[in-house]
Amino acid sequence: MATVLLCATPLAGHVGPLTSVGRVLAERGHEVIMVTGSRFADRVADAGLALLPLGGAADLDERDPDSFTPDRHRYRGLALSRYQVERTFITPLPEQAAAVESVVGSRAVDAILCDGTFAGIIPLLSRPPGRRPPVIGIGTMPLAQTSVDVAPFNSGLPPMAGRLGRVRNRLAHTAVRRVLFASTQRSARRLVRRAGGTLDHFVLDISRAFDRFVQLGPSEFEYPRSDLDPNTVFAGPVFAGGGDVAAPSWWPEMLADGRPVVHVTQGTLDNDDFSQLVEPAVAGLAEHDVQVVVTTGGADPEPVPHAANSRVARYLDYDELLPRTSVLITNGGYGGVLQALRAGVPVIVAPGGEDKPEVAARVAHFGVGIDLRTRRPTPETVSDAVLRVLADDAVTDRCRRMARAMAEYDTVATLLGELDRVIRSCDRSRSES
Repeated sequence: MATVLLCATPLAGHVGPLTSVGRVLAERGHEVIMVTGSRFADRVADAGLALLPLGGAADLDERDPDSFTPDRHRYRGLALSRYQVERTFITPLPEQAAAVESVVGSRAVDAILCDGTFAGIIPLLSRPPGRRPPVIGIGTMPLAQTSVDVAPFNSGLPPMAGRLGRVRNRLAHTAVRRVLFASTQRSARRLVRRAGGTLDHFVLDISRAFDRFVQLGPSEFEYPRSDLDPNTVFAGPVFAGGGDVAAPSWWPEMLADGRPVVHVTQGTLDNDDFSQLVEPAVAGLAEHDVQVVVTTGGADPEPVPHAANSRVARYLDYDELLPRTSVLITNGGYGGVLQALRAGVPVIVAPGGEDKPEVAARVAHFGVGIDLRTRRPTPETVSDAVLRVLADDAVTDRCRRMARAMAEYDTVATLLGELDRVIRSCDRSRSES
């Protein structure tokens, strides 16, 4: 059995998939150590993993953005995006790197599985392969790998075919690297050097630096790249187990009601202001012949507005809910959207921050729903989108095809195969040296 180190930026959408991967490894007898934020201690323990909590600036808590992005109100647009990236992913680099080194330097680690946003792995990756464990990157959001065929990540721009598209992409990537995020790159290079490594690539394009990169999503929901790095493999999604979720008292009534179910959620974090999406969705659909089912992601349901055709719960079992759902309305969390598409459910996205504009853009590009292009849609915008989706057989057909494609993936087998591959390759290199 192997000793495996997991590294995850302490964001729920990143920790959840990595913890699920760790649970699979632990159940197969591997020793698994996880480096992530202290607030996930219970989740890590429940998965049968040992936790090494991050310290200092790296132990951020996304539920309290003031604690790590205190000046975000001073920025707008691109400046805000750059500030959030630097504070969330770059500033924690030294403490992340120290945590990795404390494990690798004190025991024999056979392999590392690392969240693709965990910049603290860069100093270790800058060492020759024979002087470190093999490192597999894990993609927990849309693929951020630079390509001549796609615009910069988080631009929300869909692919553009032909020579004009490539010119657009080249100019946009140059602007991002040399102007817009030049200061971010300088900061990252300085921090990596301080941690004993070198940074030879754009810090926001780390996927190519790993020995292997496993994207936890289907290739069918990713933009085609003629220059996709050969280290990259699509494994299909893995979903974090939510434990047993008790059905609410109104569940039998919902099952007996013959109207289409429209599920609305703002996720588990961006749920302190339901006026963004939940409120306009409930209001916009109040007079329509549908059932509106809202989950608050753990927040108090009391502030959620009610209508005669709406119901609300903190959580629901998605394995039970989604097969009965006709449309999902969401702010664009990658995992939740993939879970809906796995069930063949069309998606309407009012994209929030982080990587959500990229998720929304893919929903529109692949025709599996609608990108509302705003995080605060009007009730009329939401209701119009729902009616369009419900009436569009082509969207339904594309979602069913996406579900069939996703069913072909064996995520666990792919992950275990890649892990075995890098460990055997490392063993051969050590025996030959």
